[in-house]
Amino acid sequence: MPLSEHEQRMLDQIERALYAEDPKFANTVRQTNPAVHYKRWIIKAGLGFVIGVILLMTGLMLQSTVAQVAISVLGFLTMLLCFLWGANAWRKAAGGGAETVAAAEPKQKRRGQGRPGMMNRFEERWRRRQEGEE
Repeated sequence: MPLSEHEQRMLDQIERALYAEDPKFANTVRQTNPAVHYKRWIIKAGLGFVIGVILLMTGLMLQSTVAQVAISVLGFLTMLLCFLWGANAWRKAAGGGAETVAAAEPKQKRRGQGRPGMMNRFEERWRRRQEGEE
């Protein structure tokens, strides 16, 4: 949704004030790309996943059963959490958050048309009443 004229003027005024107060910070903020942060998260998650694999393999090579299970489970959980963290960062870096929500809306609307619910019936009755009175 585009900004109104008044909102755009206010935003420009805030931006000019920020440049006047701290030009170095304003340039840094303007040049920062959020995808860079997500790429760092992906790299960190990949390293964490490798550490999890190492922990899992180390646990399998130990002789003590209790230590073997504990370290192997810790390695598996590390791998799982790092994978989820990396997948989330990958989705955000690709900009997948907004598209997935937008793609889900038509499916929900189609499902509602096939089997109308109570609110759909009320809206349909209201629409028919309004059309009948005009």
